[in-house]
Amino acid sequence: MLVNATNMLLKARDGHYAVGQFNINNLEWTKSILLTAQELNSPVILGVSEGAGKYMTGFKTVAAMVKAMDESLGITVPVALHLDHGTYEGAKACVAAGFTSIMFDGSHYDIDENVAKTTELVALAHDHGLSIEAEVGSIGGEEDGVVGMGEIADPEQCAKIAGLGIDFLAAGIGNIHGKYPANWKGLDFEALDKIHGATNNIPLVLHGGTGIPDDMIKKAISLGVSKINVNTECQLSFADATRKYIEAGKDLQGKGYDPRKLLAPGAEAIKATVREKIALFGSANKA
Repeated sequence: MLVNATNMLLKARDGHYAVGQFNINNLEWTKSILLTAQELNSPVILGVSEGAGKYMTGFKTVAAMVKAMDESLGITVPVALHLDHGTYEGAKACVAAGFTSIMFDGSHYDIDENVAKTTELVALAHDHGLSIEAEVGSIGGEEDGVVGMGEIADPEQCAKIAGLGIDFLAAGIGNIHGKYPANWKGLDFEALDKIHGATNNIPLVLHGGTGIPDDMIKKAISLGVSKINVNTECQLSFADATRKYIEAGKDLQGKGYDPRKLLAPGAEAIKATVREKIALFGSANKA
């Protein structure tokens, strides 16, 4: 059931759990995530980066695939199709393409330009019934060629962006995309607490969910995080399962080279990762 993400995240905030955003990269990713969310009766957000959207031949293709798959699989849990780290132009394109939610990442602009562009996109998104996420303080690591150093977001700037009518806010608290290095200092919970206090209890988003220790995830949820993004962990699970299948020579047995067989172990591995995260985030049976 395709919806925007507003109500699911307000319920998560009030229920002290988080909804997982699992990024999709192709049909196998999408099918695995939808089936697992349905199995666990959990709301779910399908994230699409601009790079992944381009890889899948465009946002219209992605939206059509997700809508058709949602209907064909008989999915009844709430599902949001969300642009991840969108540009100003990308956000507009996703509204036109039929997404149900967008993110505008204006964190690399000065605060006045971030405010101006976010204000315009809030009006556009809400006019079309979409939810919208904004960002303050860049997330560390690399996403689609954009490199962030993991700055801690300024609570006053967070309050300014949150006051524009956005539905949920991503704020940098030391989190990064991709694998966390051995010398990572961990999440800045003091900053998170200040941001939560400054933003009138708006649902907060934790990007870079892969590799954050479980106890930090749970503490972040207790301090207002209602949405947690996972991408790299599913990619690693998929790659590991596929590698084992090929190294075992199973692709050479019978018709093991058939893509439906070749990709099956990876798809099952994604399901296992999503199950694990839904259990950790506490969203099972919350649809």
